[in-house]
Amino acid sequence: MAAKYIFVTGGVVSSLGKGLAAASIGCLMESRGLKVTLQKFDPYLNVDPGTMSPFQHGEVFVTDDGAETDLDLGHYERFTHTKLTHDNNWTTGRIYETIIAKERRGDYLGKTVQVIPHVTNEIKGAMKKVAQEVDLAIIEIGGTVGDIESLPFIEAIRQMRQELGRENTLFVHVTLVPYIAAAGELKTKPTQHSVKELLSIGIQPDILLCRTDRFLSKDIKSKIALFCNVENEAVITAKDVASIYEVPLVFAHEQVDRLALRYLRLETREPDLSRWEELVHRVYNPKDEVTIGIVGKYVEYEDSYKSLKEALVHGALAYNLKLSVNWIEAEGLEQKDQSVQAQLEHVDGILVPGGFGKRGIEGMLQGIQYARENMVPYFGICLGMQTACIEFARNVCGLEQANSSEFDPATPHRVIYKLRELRGVEELGGTMRLGAWTCKLEAGSLAQQAYGQTEISERHRHRYEFNREYETALVAGGLRLSGATPDGTYVEIVEIPGHPFFLGCQFHPEFKSKPLEPHPLFSAFVKASYENKLRREHSRNEVEVEMFHRPEKQRLTTSG
Repeated sequence: MAAKYIFVTGGVVSSLGKGLAAASIGCLMESRGLKVTLQKFDPYLNVDPGTMSPFQHGEVFVTDDGAETDLDLGHYERFTHTKLTHDNNWTTGRIYETIIAKERRGDYLGKTVQVIPHVTNEIKGAMKKVAQEVDLAIIEIGGTVGDIESLPFIEAIRQMRQELGRENTLFVHVTLVPYIAAAGELKTKPTQHSVKELLSIGIQPDILLCRTDRFLSKDIKSKIALFCNVENEAVITAKDVASIYEVPLVFAHEQVDRLALRYLRLETREPDLSRWEELVHRVYNPKDEVTIGIVGKYVEYEDSYKSLKEALVHGALAYNLKLSVNWIEAEGLEQKDQSVQAQLEHVDGILVPGGFGKRGIEGMLQGIQYARENMVPYFGICLGMQTACIEFARNVCGLEQANSSEFDPATPHRVIYKLRELRGVEELGGTMRLGAWTCKLEAGSLAQQAYGQTEISERHRHRYEFNREYETALVAGGLRLSGATPDGTYVEIVEIPGHPFFLGCQFHPEFKSKPLEPHPLFSAFVKASYENKLRREHSRNEVEVEMFHRPEKQRLTTSG
């Protein structure tokens, strides 16, 4: 059977959650036994998000095959079992790059190359390529309907309906129904205008996902259905929820999946959402809380660390804990008028994530030193591993000027230096060590105990590596190099034995974590952090009991 398509568009404003909507629909369809894939089209001219600022674009998600993609692909993988590749994320820039390469080769035989049909054909070809071995392809169109840059993609999905028919294509439009406090009522006009914009391009939406902060009444739904030319039951309340993992259950309650199956004329089994229901129950009924301090350089824009935070949530949920994140600006730990201890003493664990550039590095080193010396669980990822090696070299091994050649090209101790195969490569786009690489773990190491195996595969995104010339000095100082590539070229994991939890990894484990399948390193880190919290609380209680049992005069003297 040929694959069927669900096209997800958005209107009124950006950031309505099209990616989460697409992922949640995929989750529901998988629960009914269908094999799904998801794909994202982004309307910007960058070839990929790899060189874009985290402040503008947020996290760059990396696939096994080394594609640098939009962060929504992280939602796709977390909510479904689909394996994504570079074919699952396309930008306008990449589409045009492909077309221009064909034109230069003479593939168009001298014809005038135009948006229609050449650009739209390229877009449709990309859609059909990912849909070859699945039952259902869910295609998200980035941007907002009405944007000039989105028009070729909208036109392409209009043509897909013409070619494949209504029973093989479904249009889902995510829109906004705002509540105007001054008027005391919900307003449907933005949704009406958004649908009108779609209609002007030749697309009649089949299902409307109405983002709102409250449930839509029957009257409101009927009004939207009447003016937007859809069935009443196709007007869905996409109400705000406290946890993104509740969205599939909300959609199931609103019968989005049943409606989609009816429109697409698909017959499937009844859904099994028991594991998601149990997960959401734990989200709202935690037994306790654990606090993780993230010392980073992009903390004012949390989307820069989207997968990271979700992986921590997954690790906390594995132990029925609520995650509390303290976002700590790395540069703030460099300020001499602020105590490092004052900013870190209330967290149960410390994590330094990935990043690029010199800004905030000295603050990260301060945070790592605090974690190492005060036996606070520490987890370093990518840059967090590199800075852990620098801190250890400086403060344990006596190499006071140790650094990375990224931050100080003239350092006499290049503990971290540029990847050997990238020497002389100055282009930034797609030139890093990217994608899945195999890593061998030392038996008995913290990493091996967490994974429960001695060989793993994890995704990378970095330009710099550990310099093995300093291996002897750092190992003599007590650092353990517990993970490396099978040929021994690259150091992948470092640890400090005897510490409650001190581990740095060169790869990005957050990209493979799922809510129902927490990543073992995040689970182990959260567990160690929670145990640290219990130890500190026990010590505090012992001090309070001791103070209580002292003679009154001594208590007054001590407290005074």
